[in-house]
Amino acid sequence: MKFEKILPSALLKPYIKHLVISEVSEEQTYKVFPSTGLVMGFQYKGSLAYLSQEGENKLASTGVTGLQDGFRVFKSNPNIGSVLVFFNEIGASYFLKTPINELFAESVSLEHFMNQYDLEKVEEALSFSKSDEHRIYIVEQFLLAHIIEKKDDQLVIKAIQYIYHHKGNVKIKELANLLCISQSPFEKRFRQVVGTSPKKFASIVRFHAVLDSLNQVKSLTEICFENNYFDQAHFIKDFKHFTGETPEKFIKKNEK
Repeated sequence: MKFEKILPSALLKPYIKHLVISEVSEEQTYKVFPSTGLVMGFQYKGSLAYLSQEGENKLASTGVTGLQDGFRVFKSNPNIGSVLVFFNEIGASYFLKTPINELFAESVSLEHFMNQYDLEKVEEALSFSKSDEHRIYIVEQFLLAHIIEKKDDQLVIKAIQYIYHHKGNVKIKELANLLCISQSPFEKRFRQVVGTSPKKFASIVRFHAVLDSLNQVKSLTEICFENNYFDQAHFIKDFKHFTGETPEKFIKKNEK
């Protein structure tokens, strides 16, 4: 399996964390945990699906996946290749005209947001491309042509910074008061730009803080209380919601 991260060009750095060239030679099923930014995918060979109670849900060759409230299981067919765009917390809102929260827990074709002719052009160019560098160039040029000119929402940016600074351990009412805005309009603005409520976003940030702690020499009890869980039962329940596994099982699996 190939999963190579590439930093975006200077003009795209305000919106994108990194791009990825992902290739899998054999059929594979794998789990993806919730992230704090949307992901856009451009498949240049093969097909990909995510699994749900309804069965396999095939993804469009060019599509976008919104924030998730829990883990999601993906299944790739043999010989799949994709360019993945990992947006930062507010980045997707500069390329998609729809309120970002409408994509929560969804995987949607880009044909709902962008010109069909443009999509066909980028798909064709990727199918003929022979190098990773050229594939990245094609996707970046596509994105640069679709940037939406708008002002940054500084209030939402400050809220995101505050949530990260406190590792997701925040009370939304107190955060709204700190930003001198009523809670309801604050939550609406946050959802439209980030893709979920500030409360759910904070829970994802806290989950990632927990994952980082697992790489350190700390007991589960220490990690539990450092991340403001009242007891281990609450901690284990939250962790299982995001990963599908208990912390102990997750640690053992990743020690192999």
